[in-house]
Amino acid sequence: MQEEALLKDIVLFRLTSSPLLAKEVADILSLPLGECEVRHFADGEVMARPITNVRGKKVYVIQSTSTPVAERLMELLIFIDGLRNAKAKEVNLVIPYYGFCRQDRIARSGEPITAKLVADLLETVGVNRVITMDLHTPQTQGFFSCPVDDLSPISLFGEYYRAKLKEMGIPTSEVTVVSPDHGSIHRARDLASELPDSSLSIIDKRRPAPNEAEVINVVGEVEGKTCIIIDDIIDTAGTVLASADTLRAHGAKGLLVGGTHGILSGESEERLRTASFIQDLCLTNSIERDIPWVSRISIAPMIAGVIRASETGLPVPDDWMAFY
Repeated sequence: MQEEALLKDIVLFRLTSSPLLAKEVADILSLPLGECEVRHFADGEVMARPITNVRGKKVYVIQSTSTPVAERLMELLIFIDGLRNAKAKEVNLVIPYYGFCRQDRIARSGEPITAKLVADLLETVGVNRVITMDLHTPQTQGFFSCPVDDLSPISLFGEYYRAKLKEMGIPTSEVTVVSPDHGSIHRARDLASELPDSSLSIIDKRRPAPNEAEVINVVGEVEGKTCIIIDDIIDTAGTVLASADTLRAHGAKGLLVGGTHGILSGESEERLRTASFIQDLCLTNSIERDIPWVSRISIAPMIAGVIRASETGLPVPDDWMAFY
């Protein structure tokens, strides 16, 4: 009863990019979603305001800043300003996919660091805390002065692949988890630890131009193995498809692909669907897209778990699915 009373002091809102995820989080926490109004005018301007009373309340806003990224971000900034004007006690953001996250350093003279710019904008409008999922680089947390929870979906992928491999009749000892580049080594290592007796390999990749990937070599043994590529973002799918060709050339038996954030821009969806060597594509619902042939993992239990732990002081259990 005390836990329910504490949770009733918060208000959950969804904007336009993550309505199904927000509803799932609300259902897990047995809370209604707050009412809000979001309008897009003919000239491109946005108006977003809370309708539910938030005076003196702790508010959680769930919104991925995915395509169209600038539009989703402006919705969020404007809505937060409305929450502050409505005297919300605390504004917490749940951003399952943090847009502009890949521009996190200066690679050439004059380039902006947009991951930090977005963090500055969010803090300027009065955000108290950010909950996000699988940041492109963990050091992006350092761009914020407010607390940031960067959740990892690897335990959920581990559960999915243990069941999937069992269904396919493939022992984990015949599996190699592949990092598609040096930046994702920690994800591949953590997933390999979820699959007993599996091995680890790394793709040595170069980018001759933005959104283009060139595979140089494979570090590790993949011949005769079923490979699992795990990455944070799948956008044009250039990295995945180039890696698939290389793994097949090195004697891999099959390929499963997992990604946290499925942007799938341009023709990538069709290219992945028709890639015969890829046996399964699994994405989380950090970005909501209805693609029937793609397997989905819900991150709602993780988000609900963090909110519940934050508001009640209870520890977050190891078994995230216990929130269902």
